[in-house]
Amino acid sequence: MSEIVNVGREQVHVVRSGPMDGPPLLLDSGLGGAWFDWDPVAALLRDAHRVTVFDRPGLGASPAGAAPPSLRRDVALAAALAEGAGDGPVTVVAHSMAAFCAEALARVRPELVRALVLVDPSHEHGAARARMRLSPVLTPAFMAAGALLDLTGAAAVAGPRGRRAVLRHTTREGDPAPDSDVRSVYGRGTVLGTILAENCAYREMAADLAALRARRPLPPVPLVVLTALGDVRRDGCRQAWADGHARLVAMSPRGRRVELPEARHMIHLDRPDAVAAAVAEVHRDPQNAPPDAPPARPDAPAARHEETA
Repeated sequence: MSEIVNVGREQVHVVRSGPMDGPPLLLDSGLGGAWFDWDPVAALLRDAHRVTVFDRPGLGASPAGAAPPSLRRDVALAAALAEGAGDGPVTVVAHSMAAFCAEALARVRPELVRALVLVDPSHEHGAARARMRLSPVLTPAFMAAGALLDLTGAAAVAGPRGRRAVLRHTTREGDPAPDSDVRSVYGRGTVLGTILAENCAYREMAADLAALRARRPLPPVPLVVLTALGDVRRDGCRQAWADGHARLVAMSPRGRRVELPEARHMIHLDRPDAVAAAVAEVHRDPQNAPPDAPPARPDAPAARHEETA
């Protein structure tokens, strides 16, 4: 079921599937992502889980945001969606930049979060700083630029081409979405302006999360971090990326990292089975999950697992 829901001042596109009484999952895309990027994962999970995928304001099929992107705004949206996602707390599955919001939600509203699965997450630690808050000032300009791209017809050409160019570097599987869906999303100037606005807000959101870490502890929730290394070329960069994810895992005593050497950043396209297996793992946690959590696919390619204390 696909619909636009009102969440405070914002309107958000939400896609729900799976049994109403299934364990609830909340899936959140990375920078510039759309609901259909999660289709391969949802197909593996919706038989046993209540799956909710949403587009942040201005992205996917969601209307333009009323407020600029910020950690505070996104946590409020995720909290409202988690409250309506199903019976009991949700497992949040977040890709890339959306990991900021997933972690912050667990810290601010721990009663809403059953577990976390972070899919090749962005990670900023003690060094995260935002000297100037530019996104509230620049977001109107980005949205005006998007409107201009609509008026000239450039958005309909540049947006889909830009998505294809990005996916060439971030997935081995190509784009599973129908061309019509890609055009309907990335041909919109609103989406292109929002991508620029979120990119501008990245450092600010990272800094806000760093400050939140100093004030609010992460509850000891089951946590799986999936690390993609297939598009990280240099050895030093590969190690730095893995080390950053290891620090994320260490924040929970029930944390675990799964390294996927061949997968690229869009793990949910390259290895949807690994995402589904991570959801099954956190639901099998003996302190957390019912005994009938869905098993990992037995035919899935092997992944290298690393346990972090």
